[in-house]
Amino acid sequence: MQANVQEKRVHQVFVVSVLAKGAHALIEIAGGLMLYLFSAEAVADWLIRIDRGGWLGRHFPASEQHFYALYLLSHGVVKSALVVGLLREKLWAYPASIAVFGAFIAYQLYRYTYTHEIALVALSIFDLFVIALAVHEYRLLRKHLPTH
Repeated sequence: MQANVQEKRVHQVFVVSVLAKGAHALIEIAGGLMLYLFSAEAVADWLIRIDRGGWLGRHFPASEQHFYALYLLSHGVVKSALVVGLLREKLWAYPASIAVFGAFIAYQLYRYTYTHEIALVALSIFDLFVIALAVHEYRLLRKHLPTH
């Protein structure tokens, strides 16, 4: 009985974590669209307004606006597809999310070597946590699949 309660709790944590990834994906999509639709100066001004310290606006490179727009949009769309697949318990989504989030971790840690932004490490730790939960959920799903 206790094992079922524990599995249910792990599943709840998994769902909340995947929903957080989904929210982050939507933010990335919105940010990517903003970068395509507005000038770099307008985006930087807006970022300074929402970030009272102005850190985001100061670190936004206008010369790389199209790269960041594509980067955010592609990340957001891929993550959104994975989130939908995971929430619908589609078997393909588990190995795909493990591979994609693993690639994100590798890239984030690579970027960290240049930027030393602690947020990249925190995001990588969260991605690793989601991967561990996805592995656990995938094993449970496969165990409960009917055999032919």
